[in-house]
Amino acid sequence: MRRRSLFAVLAAAARAAGPPARIVSTVPNATEILFTLGFGERVVGVSSFCRYPAEARQRTKVGSFASPDLERIVSLKPDLVAVQKLPSDIRGKLESFGMRVLEVRHGSVNETLASIEQIAAACGDANRGTALTTKIRAAFSEIRAQVAGRPRQGMTFIVGRNAGKVEGLIAVGPGSYLNGLIEIAGGRNVFSDALAAYPKVNIESLIARNPDVIVDMGDMAPDGGLSQRQRAEIVAMWAKFPLLRAVREGRVFAVSDDRFVVPGPRMADAAREFARMLHPEAMR
Repeated sequence: MRRRSLFAVLAAAARAAGPPARIVSTVPNATEILFTLGFGERVVGVSSFCRYPAEARQRTKVGSFASPDLERIVSLKPDLVAVQKLPSDIRGKLESFGMRVLEVRHGSVNETLASIEQIAAACGDANRGTALTTKIRAAFSEIRAQVAGRPRQGMTFIVGRNAGKVEGLIAVGPGSYLNGLIEIAGGRNVFSDALAAYPKVNIESLIARNPDVIVDMGDMAPDGGLSQRQRAEIVAMWAKFPLLRAVREGRVFAVSDDRFVVPGPRMADAAREFARMLHPEAMR
């Protein structure tokens, strides 16, 4: 079924059953989408990882996206439950309780945009989804225009590593939404040829690919923020590897903002930050 047809079916189903008045979201990006679309008042439960916007933190916690608390979800009597599509049959378990379930995909930029429209349609107002995705696409076009004509610089985004060490590295690979944002920002993901969306890499392979920019999110802070001291410590940790061009040129960026790892309405903000790192002269 084509995407437009799928959204039409979802919208028709929502109209027939009535827009959901009580929604549980076990996925951080679905939670952010719901609030951005103006459906936040309907959200009665969220996962323990849902931190944005601030209002979401006040909702009842229902476990993690990978292991939701089914008993807690049932107790909230939701009309709709948004879950991430996973190998485990979370959807089937919830549907066995008679719940209406919406599976959300967000592997790539396009899948995330489709999820925004999917969620809006399921909530009974597809136009809100279209308006939001149109706005995000326009922001992407603006960023592309600002960096157009400049050489694509190599970037790696480290999403995980051993605490306090440049070891056990996990980088962004092909197919992921972050890979797409790097390209939109005028960059070239140095691990775009990896075999996994988030490959394990070592310092030797990183030196061989020699990125112009390194973005390190290995020390994700619980509150989404790093102090200046923490940022300096992370940069100093990388300074032990002067063979890396990004280290020599002072282009190692320590980040912890979850807009980089929660694919949703703030994707354009993340892409714009990447563009500032890659092409600061174009983004002033």
